[in-house]
Amino acid sequence: MIYFDHSAAPPVDPRVVDEMMPYLGERAGNPSSLHRLGAEARGALDRARGRVAGLIGAGPGEIVFTASGTEADNLAVKGLAQARTNQGRHIVVSSVEHHAVLYAAKAMERQGFTVTLVPADGDGVVQPDQVARAMRDDTVLVSVMCANDETGTIQPVREIAGIAHRHGAAVHTDAVAAVGRLPVNVNELNVDALSLSARPLNGPPGAGALYLRAGTRLRPQMEGGVQEEGRRGGHENIPAIVGFGKAAELVADELPARIDRLKRLDESLLRGLRDRLPDVSINGHPRQRVSGHLNLWIPEADGESLVLMLDARGIAVSVGSSCAAHASKASHVLLALGRTAAEARCSLLVTVGPDTGESEVEEALDALAEVVGELRAIAGVTV
Repeated sequence: MIYFDHSAAPPVDPRVVDEMMPYLGERAGNPSSLHRLGAEARGALDRARGRVAGLIGAGPGEIVFTASGTEADNLAVKGLAQARTNQGRHIVVSSVEHHAVLYAAKAMERQGFTVTLVPADGDGVVQPDQVARAMRDDTVLVSVMCANDETGTIQPVREIAGIAHRHGAAVHTDAVAAVGRLPVNVNELNVDALSLSARPLNGPPGAGALYLRAGTRLRPQMEGGVQEEGRRGGHENIPAIVGFGKAAELVADELPARIDRLKRLDESLLRGLRDRLPDVSINGHPRQRVSGHLNLWIPEADGESLVLMLDARGIAVSVGSSCAAHASKASHVLLALGRTAAEARCSLLVTVGPDTGESEVEEALDALAEVVGELRAIAGVTV
């Protein structure tokens, strides 16, 4: 199988699996326990926390482990807003956020908050001046993602953070799609909270984290324990967190080579598309995006049909966000960019990883050109 769905579920690095295995067996222990195995688990948790923190320029005490990026987004949006009700009840988020942020904001509306959705432009960029217009005296939180999980478009988070802070609001960014494909530093971004996940780093499922700047107030959302310094109750998933830490360490060491590899694969994909399907265009910003992440608009070719036809040829691609792939609705991100519902359904998400081969790119492009031609022939259209 040629795998071009790395944004949804990249394979776990074997080096990560090797580091996790002892904590599924002989080193299994509760970090809250006083015995030797508990101390070993506590040490493993601390090492992982330091590794994840180091990847994004944070301090170990600023990392709160969660079960996923989705949970980290919910903890940030709900927890930061609820901790600031004495300042106001207004939240600003962009229209192209992951559903984890959008739905969390919607939940806050049910608690009496007001939410302003800031639009993106035709390239999917949230312009800072639009955020400035949305700010109010009672704004307590601004959440704009670092890079979009569907289009890969990189957002001007630092500029947006400056605007929000001048109004006294906290700033959160969802960096799940950015960390591992871009250098991400919380101090350079000037954010108060940042969500990330192990999976995009070729780490295990079941591990996410929220960076929370020291001194930033947060109301916990998971009650029932004092783990994570009281910020997230529940027994920590030590094997997954250990894997997260190892994946973070590997990415930190290999990021320049990883980015270079993804850029070269990106160039091969674009060059091959121009040769085979010149009418295909990119959804999102053509240059201000993470490499190896292409959301393609393919006129007169239904995206779901393309996924199934390519799957029959041994090639795995996607139609968009993994969290909304079964929704059977047009992508809210593509609609926000100005695509019609019909156009959004003629889109395909192709994401490669650092281990993707050049020959795989060529084979997948040949197959894509074939199935697009077949679909158009069935429909009796020419482009």
